Amino acid sequence: MEKIVYVDNAATTPCDPRVVEVMTRALSGACGNPSSHYSVGYEAKEFVDTARAQVAKALNASPDEIYFTGCGSEADNWAVKGAALTKARQGKKHLITSAFEHHAILHSMRSLERIGFEVTYIKPTPEGFIRPEDVEAALRDDTALVTIMMANNEIGTIQPIKEIAAICKKHGVWCHTDAVQAVGAIPVDVKELGVDMLSLSGHKFNGPKGVGALYCRKGVWPQNLIDGGSQEARHRAGTENVAGIAGIGLALELATATLDEKMAHERTLRDYVIDRVLNNIPEARLNGSRENRLPGNVNLSFPGLEGETILLDLDMHGICASTGSACNSDSLDPSHVLLSIGVPEEIGHGSMRFTFGPQNTMEEAEYLCETLEQVIPRRRAMSCMWLEGQNTARDFSLKGEH
Repeated sequence: MEKIVYVDNAATTPCDPRVVEVMTRALSGACGNPSSHYSVGYEAKEFVDTARAQVAKALNASPDEIYFTGCGSEADNWAVKGAALTKARQGKKHLITSAFEHHAILHSMRSLERIGFEVTYIKPTPEGFIRPEDVEAALRDDTALVTIMMANNEIGTIQPIKEIAAICKKHGVWCHTDAVQAVGAIPVDVKELGVDMLSLSGHKFNGPKGVGALYCRKGVWPQNLIDGGSQEARHRAGTENVAGIAGIGLALELATATLDEKMAHERTLRDYVIDRVLNNIPEARLNGSRENRLPGNVNLSFPGLEGETILLDLDMHGICASTGSACNSDSLDPSHVLLSIGVPEEIGHGSMRFTFGPQNTMEEAEYLCETLEQVIPRRRAMSCMWLEGQNTARDFSLKGEH
């Protein structure tokens, strides 16, 4: 295979060479423990302090509001479980989230339900939005936390977090957002958003895997998830991953420095693929909002086919894509995100996610479309599901009408 076309940047992104370089320096030179009080330890601590300042600046936060974690899922678990356990001491055991959150949130909620918490799951609109008025209607006197993702990881819809956070503030309820897909992809300003907590992950913006962060507004202290030593201001124990932390700091600084240019480039590729596929492949359907979505996100359904089949065909042509969240790639069930916005199960099975990054080119976008225009008709010609069920597929609309 001569060339690989990587269009699965929502799953992970290639590490920027400049990030690799700073991580190499942290690994090879700063061998001390950042908590040690001697020169080699201070050298390691300097990498951590620099990264904390870089992340804080990118989010318009203070460095002492940034806590490093092992990944975005840990940050989500800490925010949800920590807030729930803190507020339970005040008699508040009701939580609000959406039906199409990442599984780091949904499975945390299931875990809390098993020990007596109540959870309200807000259903998104057919275009994939959580309405602020629905969140406000779900609030109760014993609501401890509202957590709504900033941008959906599968269909890319960007949520009205600022409005939701304002409602939470009015009612005295903590507000968290899983911004793992948003940070480094669109502007994220915690002061403007008004959230109390926000999660992010380094490998989503050309940083390393295995490191994330949780922003906690001053005065907001979710109960510790990991106890032990006094690292991270006594809120997250464990010797710091110095190289990973150095990497996430620089990666986010680099991503935000060129964000406008990056967004414009990815929108151009996104819109080209959406327009060409919808025009050239019969019955192809876009999932989520046409405009109010992440710059690099394309999520399309091809009724009559299985996504796994398309995925294998694309791989044969050197194209790396996905059928949905990489964190749920072993499941054969249709996407819970697509089901939540009213996509029928049989159509949800034939969905693909293509996500672009700054390294992708228009030539690659054209090649992706050319390949889909070959693969989809050929596979449909062999598909009993398509030949027998295309009328059902044709009748489906984004509004869920049949």
